[in-house]
Parts: sequence; C-alpha cells; structure tokens
Amino acid sequence: MKKLIVGAALAAISSASASAADLPMQQPYKSPPVVAAIYNWTGIYVGVNGGYGWGTQDPLILFSNAFDRSSFNINGGMFGGTVGAQIQQGYVVLGLEGDLDWANIKGSGISNPSILGIGKGITLNIATNTSAIMTARLRTGVAMNNLLLYVTGGVAFDKSSANGTSIAGFACGTAGVFTNCSASSWRPGLAAGLGVEYGFAHHWSAKLEYIYIDSLGTGVSTDHIDTIRAGINYRF
Repeated sequence: MKKLIVGAALAAISSASASAADLPMQQPYKSPPVVAAIYNWTGIYVGVNGGYGWGTQDPLILFSNAFDRSSFNINGGMFGGTVGAQIQQGYVVLGLEGDLDWANIKGSGISNPSILGIGKGITLNIATNTSAIMTARLRTGVAMNNLLLYVTGGVAFDKSSANGTSIAGFACGTAGVFTNCSASSWRPGLAAGLGVEYGFAHHWSAKLEYIYIDSLGTGVSTDHIDTIRAGINYRF
C-alpha cells in the first residue's frame, strides 16, 4: 500500500512538471518607449525687446519737402514691448507681430538748405532724434522642434524730430528763408527682416532678429534704419 501511494505521488509530480514545461515562457516586462516632446509654437504671446539702430536720415524733410536732399548718419539704442499671435501647422509657423519701442537714435551735422541747388543763405547746425519706432508685421517661419527660423515684413512708423541752430547767414526763423527751427512728425515706412527664436521652456522663448526700416516719401536718398534686437516672449 505504501508503495502504491509513493508511486501515485511520483506520477502526479511528473505529470505536473510536464504540463509546466508545455507552458510558454513569460517575457520580461518592458516599459513603453519614451516619446520625445514636440515643441508647439501656436499661441498668443507678449514680450520685451531691446537693441541698437543705425542708418541715415535727412532732417530737412521734417521742415519741408521742398529742400534738396541731405544725409546725416544716425545711431542709438531702443527698448520696448512686443505682442503677437501665431499658429503652427507641421513645420510651418504663420503669425502676426507688432511692437512699439522707445528709441534714442540720434545724429547731427551742418546743413546748407537749398532748393534746386540755389542756397537759402543760411547755415544750420541740425540735431535729429528718432524717439519711437512702431511696426506691424507678418511672420513666416520653419520650426525644428524648439528652434524657429523666420522672415518678417510689414509696415513701420517712426517718430522723428529735428532742431536747427543758425551758425552763419540769416538767423533761424527768418521768414522766407528757414521759418521753423524745430519740427517733429510720425513718418510711415516699410519693415522687413529675419530672425531666429529658441524655445527654452514650455511657454518661454528668446529671439534675435534684424529689421530694416525704410521711410516712405523721402526722395532718392531714402531714409532708413537698420536694427538688431534681442527679445524674450511669453506665450499663452
């Protein structure tokens, strides 16, 4: 009897071992692959920017468009704010951006106002200052994850002023010669440029851009300002 019980137990163990051998081996657990996050440029954003501008300007155009053209070199700093909105479709980013900058882009020089080459009998020391620059531009870019390369273009306005002091000939303010000794106006223009923007956090990005601003209606020697600006944007 004892032999029968031992034999049955051994048979059961052998059968269980054979059944276990027939079961498929379990594969070790593998976590799902990590998918790299894709940076999204879509959204409304605000920011600050600052930089440097340089170029040429004819201050006489601020007094009258009758004078022959002259040209002064100008340069100085600028700082302001930015607001924009953009949408990303695949690699393409399309947007609209506007900015308003306080500026201190100055120049000065000696001018002899003339009309058709005939002098007005006055020599002036003229100081000019561009105190504000505003642009509204379209932006088109190519996004490579959190790096954005873009071109931009639109309209511009600059607030320019000039002050003249007579240093020879007639006195500044003489009727029929040079009536006004100071002038100031907002002047329209065109803006175009390119830039690069880098998203360093989910909502934050930093940019560096070049913008060329060309004043309209200023004759052959067109007034212009070249600007280099850096900025930081926060996207909602």
